[in-house]
Amino acid sequence: MKVFLTGATGYIGSAVLRALLANGHTVTAAVRTEEKAAAVREAGARAVVVDLTDRVALAPLLRQAEGVIHTASAPDVDPVFVPTVLNELVHSPTQFVHTSGIWLFGNNPAITEESEPEPPEIVSWRVPLDRQVINSNVNTAIVAPAVVYGGQGGVTQLLAGNGSAPTALVGDGGQRWTLVHVDDLAELYVRVLEKGAAVGYVIGASGENPTVREIAESAGPGTQVLEEAPDASRERLGAPFADALLQDQAATGAYAKAAYDWAPSHGDWLKTERA
Repeated sequence: MKVFLTGATGYIGSAVLRALLANGHTVTAAVRTEEKAAAVREAGARAVVVDLTDRVALAPLLRQAEGVIHTASAPDVDPVFVPTVLNELVHSPTQFVHTSGIWLFGNNPAITEESEPEPPEIVSWRVPLDRQVINSNVNTAIVAPAVVYGGQGGVTQLLAGNGSAPTALVGDGGQRWTLVHVDDLAELYVRVLEKGAAVGYVIGASGENPTVREIAESAGPGTQVLEEAPDASRERLGAPFADALLQDQAATGAYAKAAYDWAPSHGDWLKTERA
């Protein structure tokens, strides 16, 4: 399949690029600089330097694609990019796989595709754009990744510590973060693209739901952690970010596993990630 991919040099997007190429797809990746274009070409894909808010430049690229995956989702991009995609693909069989996020669903111990958004401030901008995607006449699906880990990126790096001082938790660390490994998530994107048919959210969660304290303590025996009052976390991290991290969330990813034959393979965070 000829795939147009955004965010191909980012944390999630670079993993999606690898997965697409490994599954035999031909990828054209939108990048912002020639330096990033060189990295994409080295990976084995075609690169095009384009601004994701340039409707005129995007139009022919979208029309040439058989599938579109958008991982460069951002509040300064999506208000232009999303309507452009929906307009260009309205009379096309092309599948559009958009990106949202698990934080959108607020404090929720059992997040599913039917859960209503209750977003904290930092991701509230996503709601109207996600609704545009869902209510469009385009073949769409919205992957909502859990908290992503693996490699050198991801929010869990906040809890990595340096061994010389206690690791600061977010709040008291009793809240759960629902997790997914970046490579497992990338495979889900590919499966959603290939199968299509989902109009709405696909929760990209492996089923691992450790507490923040458990994640921090998994660095190894003797790891010291330091609880914070919520307001102290807000002061340290900024209130919008901290409020998202203070949410208690859990999900199983059951729909993604059943509908797309998705089998996350990166094991138990508490046993393997810091081994």
